[in-house]
Amino acid sequence: MRSPLPSLALAVAITLTLTGAALAETAPRVAAAADLKFALDAVVTQFRADTGKDLSVTYGSSGNFARQLQQDAPFEIFLSADEGFVFKLADAGRTQDRGTLYAEGRIVLFAPLGSPLKPDPSFSDLKAALDDGRIQKFAIANPEHAPYGRAAEQALTHQGLWDAAKPRLVLGENVAQAAQFATGGSAQGGIFAYSLALSPEVAKLGTYALVPVEWHLPLRQRMVLMANAGETAKAFYGYMQTPPARAVLKKFGFVLPGETP
Repeated sequence: MRSPLPSLALAVAITLTLTGAALAETAPRVAAAADLKFALDAVVTQFRADTGKDLSVTYGSSGNFARQLQQDAPFEIFLSADEGFVFKLADAGRTQDRGTLYAEGRIVLFAPLGSPLKPDPSFSDLKAALDDGRIQKFAIANPEHAPYGRAAEQALTHQGLWDAAKPRLVLGENVAQAAQFATGGSAQGGIFAYSLALSPEVAKLGTYALVPVEWHLPLRQRMVLMANAGETAKAFYGYMQTPPARAVLKKFGFVLPGETP
């Protein structure tokens, strides 16, 4: 029987927010899509070292954050995994402008160590595993409010596997929770963000295949300053567009604006 400790450690790592005792009470709050967990942690560390300023970052599903921001949740920056949510907030007068595209995301088919599933970019073994019963549970983010869940649904539909996979789905509240399910023994595999699969914490727990971008709508990720954003939030918003921050995003598999996937 596999020890639950790797899963527990991953759950703590993924769901942890940057709200430690060192954060000042006035640190601006940032709402960030869950696929950014490891990449944005690194950028925030750089920003803190370079500027001496701090932030409080919460990770979750972009759709849930958008609903909270419509109801005046006290975040100063929103980094969404779907630019459509930013546009809706802008149209409602909740933001300072229509934001900036900061990256395009990718998804992977992942199998944890010991899984009977062998990830491949054509999903051929996934199809066989769904047919022969090797796959009993398969993890994705909830497509109703998580952009990466919608992309997973679109990829499975593209390959004619959605109907077979649907009864076996384990839905994460966001893509980070889907990754937790897929790596921790709750499922024999899953589809989640490439940026999470590239992190050392996740990479050691299984293998993956990158899903072709043609199988799903582009995951165009946009950030925006909310109407209440202060000077530190504005400074970080600008910092996200600098070469050091962009280099971190690229390291974690994000496609930068102007680049081809």
